[in-house]
Amino acid sequence: MRKDWDAYFIEIAKVTAERATCTRLKVGAVIVNHNKIVSTGYNGSIHGHEHCTDVGCLLNEQGRCIRTIHAEMNAILHADRDKLEGATIYVTHEPCELCSKLIAQAGIKRVVYLEPYENKWNRYFLKDLEVIQYVERNNVQNQETT
Repeated sequence: MRKDWDAYFIEIAKVTAERATCTRLKVGAVIVNHNKIVSTGYNGSIHGHEHCTDVGCLLNEQGRCIRTIHAEMNAILHADRDKLEGATIYVTHEPCELCSKLIAQAGIKRVVYLEPYENKWNRYFLKDLEVIQYVERNNVQNQETT
């Protein structure tokens, strides 16, 4: 059976996450507009800087790794600005509050993610967007709007 578009792009986000260089969490993102890929991103260090996989994570006071640029940020940075308006971003993990602000500001209108990521403020910044947790169960995909 042919995958629907959400299943297809979530799978690409999962493959993109394999490029991530943070050992704590591997995240991938795919931005899509009109069923065409606009950009991809994964969490990785700034160009020319050391990677978590080589020297370990750089943790802040909350225990978050701050060495890497998040997947969503990288996908937005690598996209043509005019192709972001009205787009969907597929992410392996629910966006943090900073990525949520960037997603909303970029004009992206729909967020589809796989894994929840405990975050107090992200929904505040995503309140005007459609946000869906994509659930995979026994090769059957279900969508839960949150």
